[in-house]
Amino acid sequence: MGGQGVSAKILMITGDFTEDYETMVPFQTLLAMGHEVDAVCPGKKSGETVATCIHDFEGDQTYTEKRGHNFTLNASFADIDVASYDALLIPGGRAPEYLRLDAEVLAAVKHFMDEGKPVAAICHGAQILTAAQVVDGRTVSAYPACRPEVEQAGATYAEIAIDAAVTDGNLVTAPAWPAHPAWLAQFNNVLKGKDAGALAA
Repeated sequence: MGGQGVSAKILMITGDFTEDYETMVPFQTLLAMGHEVDAVCPGKKSGETVATCIHDFEGDQTYTEKRGHNFTLNASFADIDVASYDALLIPGGRAPEYLRLDAEVLAAVKHFMDEGKPVAAICHGAQILTAAQVVDGRTVSAYPACRPEVEQAGATYAEIAIDAAVTDGNLVTAPAWPAHPAWLAQFNNVLKGKDAGALAA
């Protein structure tokens, strides 16, 4: 990793009822960009699936939720060596609320943040970042309902449009799946070692 044209080895930590678009789209997009992506879930092996859900914005006071696809994992959580990965991606949905209870997940997140490796989180993925206590002093976007925990964790909540993203050093965050073009473009820039220090909406 680090130079132009060099692919990154990315770890995606996901789980049951992860947000469908926030799992499928980045997984496929990053592969299409030439990166290697290992999608894992605690307690599951390569070839097993996680159930997904689709969060939609249909004019109600909060998002609606529908059953999505089954997403096939391509690596086993028990076998990963976090030190062998260049970057981390955390999708949103309902999975983060239980994944943040897993000490191994939190230890993995701390590794990436402590080492300054690129980390991308979207929507409720911020729940894992805050539980890992790695965002103090950072600027973080998340689904608006996660704002209290972002701020309680010592971070500044980024008030940006739902289709925007923010980069703060090695960390790229966004509020929800409408931000995919901005979020994934900014994450790819950080993966290439570009614009890693500047805040960008």
